[in-house]
Amino acid sequence: MSPIVAITGASSGIGEATARLLARRGASVVLGARRAERLDRLADDIRRDGGVAVARATDVTDPEDLQQLVDLAVSEFGGLDVFVGNAGISKIGPIADLDLAGWSEMIDVNLRGVLHGIAAALPVFRRQGHGHFVTTLSTAGLKIVPNQGVYAATKNAVRTLLEALRQESTDGVVRTTTISPGFVRTELADSIEDLAQRERIRSSMNEFGLPPDAVAAAIAFAIEQPREVEIGEITIRPTVQG
Repeated sequence: MSPIVAITGASSGIGEATARLLARRGASVVLGARRAERLDRLADDIRRDGGVAVARATDVTDPEDLQQLVDLAVSEFGGLDVFVGNAGISKIGPIADLDLAGWSEMIDVNLRGVLHGIAAALPVFRRQGHGHFVTTLSTAGLKIVPNQGVYAATKNAVRTLLEALRQESTDGVVRTTTISPGFVRTELADSIEDLAQRERIRSSMNEFGLPPDAVAAAIAFAIEQPREVEIGEITIRPTVQG
């Protein structure tokens, strides 16, 4: 049976690549992101290629938006098998910069956004008797480095959250998978306001970053396992990344 998959942050990068790949493999994809025009264009592309896709403008900081995205999956396709929480931003810089606004924005998107997705999808998963949360983290949470402390903290908070949910879900109903990519050629650097930091990260992405398709393939691998098999964590990075 073809899965029904909701994806946040779907208008570009890893989210877009995941939507395209899963749709090619037969999934019905429910696309959410803030940039409605790009989202609609992606949905049109998928349908033109013979896939099944619907889209809704979604801001993960708004719990009602996540609820409506999940409701769209249920109303259009009768349920939801997988929720891919991929929306994220990076506001990196020294902690001494005291970027309170940037810290709050990362917490709202990277942590609260995941919680809002869980709150919307978990009741559906429980009602169906199955469901799978796949969440994009970062190798920044595995190797702590200067200037990424708060960003890494939001990713590790989500890592803790998903592990707790896993342990609370050993009845076999809910699966959880965290994906920790290293450098990937995406638009994540665009959210970095420090110009020097932005160019440094963008240069590394362009020099040796993975294509988003590589991460999408890892997500597909986790999703396509039998329901009694849970791939808990995947780390994927360029072989030359330190």
